[in-house]
Amino acid sequence: MGVNLTPIMIKKILRLESLKGKSLAVDANNMLYQFLALIRMPDGTPLQDSDGNITSHLAGLMFRSTRLICDYNIPLVFVFDGAPPKLKQREIVKRRKLREKATKEWKAALKAGDHITAFSKAVMTSRLTRPMTEDAKKLLKLLGIPFVQALSEAEAQTAYMAFRGDVWAASTKDYDCLLFGAPRLLRFLTISGKEFLPSKGIARPLKPELINLSIFLSHYGITRKQLIDMAILMGTDFNEGIKGIGPKTAVNLLKKHGKIENMPADIRAKIENQNIEQVRKIFLHPHVTSNYTLNYQSLNEDGLTDFLSNQRDFSRQRVETVIKRMKKFYASKGQTDLEKWFKRSN
Repeated sequence: MGVNLTPIMIKKILRLESLKGKSLAVDANNMLYQFLALIRMPDGTPLQDSDGNITSHLAGLMFRSTRLICDYNIPLVFVFDGAPPKLKQREIVKRRKLREKATKEWKAALKAGDHITAFSKAVMTSRLTRPMTEDAKKLLKLLGIPFVQALSEAEAQTAYMAFRGDVWAASTKDYDCLLFGAPRLLRFLTISGKEFLPSKGIARPLKPELINLSIFLSHYGITRKQLIDMAILMGTDFNEGIKGIGPKTAVNLLKKHGKIENMPADIRAKIENQNIEQVRKIFLHPHVTSNYTLNYQSLNEDGLTDFLSNQRDFSRQRVETVIKRMKKFYASKGQTDLEKWFKRSN
């Protein structure tokens, strides 16, 4: 879920068209979870093939990613999560319990014939399994779209790639990318411009948001290390935080005291047993890799048709639409043009 910095965030709203030519490292797991949540039948059931394999994430990846790349000329490279840090286990258990609770409520709503409530609960039941992730990687490979396997957190890897200048920005919904040092964070990379809020049962309008880390830090007069201490006070995926401390209180505490160790005794007492140094290390020295390639490859038409139509039951007409889109795209760009997409440009 990441730390919630929305109440104090300094952001710039963009039009999708303004991102033309801007290369992005996309948090693949984050995006796939969005597809799994929203691409469902009216009763909340995810899309599946005849063998029961869930395909909602493939549908979203196949159509939205190719449109962003081909129609909007936005170079994408997808980054998949690796092994989570040990300190994330508490958060993983918490999420599993929330999914289990939502699943029970979804089934109860279905039994009662309340499809509106059922859908709102179903979006919170999504689980991205290893076979589903492998399916997504296979689809990207067949499309010729590059992807990177992170050693640990995908947010850390996308931030690292943006920091190196290999991509223009990291793209994910989570603010954790800023804690990991991404100089630019792009949230809500969406074509539809809507996000479903399950707690309210409604969709809200969305536009891409650009956050510049240096502008944000300068606005509040803090450093990245202090931003990390802010997050620790609020609670992260790796520590519980202090109940009642939100982003506004946290930023004021850091501006006044500088770091957690200098804070009043009552605050230190509530946070001192939450592995402060280990959490800082996760954000300041993340486990990342520089062994990756960002090159677009070639489209595998036969393989794509076999995988999507023969193995995952997608209609041949829909698959052909994507094939035509990608063929036109590759025909319009030579290999040199594709390589220039990821040439450390600002």
